[in-house]
This record gives sequence, C-alpha cells and structure tokens, in this order.
Amino acid sequence: MSTLLEVSGVSVTFDGFRAINNLSFQIGEAEMRAVIGPNGAGKTTFMDIVTGKTRPDEGRVIWGEKSISLLGMNEARIAQEGIGRKFQKPTVFEEQTVQENLLMALKKPRGWFAVLTYRPSDADLAKVDDLAAQIGLTDQLTRTSGELSHGQKQWLEIGMLLAQEPRLLLVDEPAAGMTPAEREHTTDILVEAAKTRAVVVVEHDMEFVRRLNCKVTVLHEGAVLAEGSLDHVTADQNVIDVYLER
Repeated sequence: MSTLLEVSGVSVTFDGFRAINNLSFQIGEAEMRAVIGPNGAGKTTFMDIVTGKTRPDEGRVIWGEKSISLLGMNEARIAQEGIGRKFQKPTVFEEQTVQENLLMALKKPRGWFAVLTYRPSDADLAKVDDLAAQIGLTDQLTRTSGELSHGQKQWLEIGMLLAQEPRLLLVDEPAAGMTPAEREHTTDILVEAAKTRAVVVVEHDMEFVRRLNCKVTVLHEGAVLAEGSLDHVTADQNVIDVYLER
C-alpha cells in the first residue's frame, strides 16, 4: 500500500511547552486509523499541523504520490489538495435543508460568478442522493438542518466533507454526545468511507475504537507511544501506565 501522508520528525513548541515532540506518522491511501491518547497528548495539534493551521518548528509533512510538502501551503490550499477535517462540534448551515447543505458542499468552481449563477444539474442532485444514502439521511433531505438530532448533524457534516471528495478525512471525536445506535451508524459511515480514502479518527471512546477494527496510534507528550491493533496497544505497559489507568 502506497503512503498518502507522511509526517516525519515534526516538533512544535508553544510558549516553552513542547506540544509535538519529534512525531512521525504515516497512513496509506485507503486506510482507517484511530489516534488515541490522554488529554494534552498532542492529538489536536497533530491535526492542526496536517491541515496547515499550525506551522511546526521542524520536520516534514509530505503528501501524495508526488511527495509534495504541505508546510508551505495555507489551509485553503491544503483543503484543495484533498484533506478534509471534521471538528467535534458539527458546523452545518442550520437554516438550509439537508439537500441544500450537501449541494453547497459539492466539489465545484468557487468563484463568485460560479456561485451566483449555480443551478444544480441532474448529476449534482444524483450525487447528493448518493451522499444522503451513504450517511443515512435519505429520508431527511427536505428537512431544515437545524431540526436534526445531534447525531444526524454529525452525519450531515461528514457527508458535506465527503461531497468535497477528500483523499484524507480527519475526524475529531465523532462519537461524543451520541446514543449507542448513533455511534454504531457513525462507525458504519466511517468504515465505508475508509474503503476509498484514508480516514484518521481521534477518539476517547474505546468501544467505538474497537468497532472501527483498525490500526491504532497512541500519542503521549506529543510523540508516538505505541502503534498496532487495539489489543496490542492496550496490553502495552507504557500505554496502561500513562493512559488507561487514568
């Protein structure tokens, strides 16, 4: 499997605190990865570096088969390269319907004229129907997004990211605040998405991580502490000491 993203020897310090410490991480093209670790382990900063929100003090972040560096790019350019990020709190256009949210998110020319004159084609509407089926919101397409449950808004936001056809999806604590049934459906959406792209899930819920059934990277003090299957990392004494016994 070829490497899609490679983070190599990356460090970043904020006000004397080393948030990321010589971190190396890589993920393949169609791969699911869970990233776990205690609060302050560097999970969010890691995602900030990959998406261009934070510039590291040293190290490399290499992307795609052409091995281009992401470090000189701004956030918008990195998103155009095919890196999508979902934050913990869902951000959808609450006044718009589910269908309108998905249509707005489709990968399209974004100039002001293109936006002003945009009318959805049959192909656009078909794509939206397909996305709605992937996220389980087919029967909600005409509903105003503000009326959706917390879990449904999370799925809509994942659908909006998938509409942009990213090659890497970074998802921050998708299971937070969900019912068990919603968590199960979220697992299904992410596992399906990872068949055709890389998906990195930052999560605290071990049951959720177990259901993802993927390789796990454990971060501690800004570095990789352990990596492997969930059973492998949870049996690691270092992981037990710094994370699991808290």
